Amino acid sequence: MSPRGRKWRFCRPFDGVEFYKPQGIPMAGLEIVELGQDEFEAMRFCDHDDMDQEEAAKKMNISRGTVQRLLYSGRKKIIDVFLNGKAIKIIGGEHILPPPMPFGPRRFGCKRRFRGGD
Repeated sequence: MSPRGRKWRFCRPFDGVEFYKPQGIPMAGLEIVELGQDEFEAMRFCDHDDMDQEEAAKKMNISRGTVQRLLYSGRKKIIDVFLNGKAIKIIGGEHILPPPMPFGPRRFGCKRRFRGGD
């Protein structure tokens, strides 16, 4: 039996610079660490926006435990990058969805009711 696939996660679109490296070191000499968009989003909610893990979990459509794991792995990667002079690349994934629009467009267009021939 194969493991269950990743649950769909809601993450705001990332419009920033997706790649950072230490200044003055050629790319050929750098190891690249990949930071998932979901890890970045969990850190943005909890560390930047001061949300608790439960609130972040609801916004991302995942469990609080998953948020905790994302925070742990994301923070560990960022510390590794700074301590060891590595580059970091923010990557998405097929399990990432934009957050639903609260009053956005309907998914399937408008529904019309047709009456029988008059």
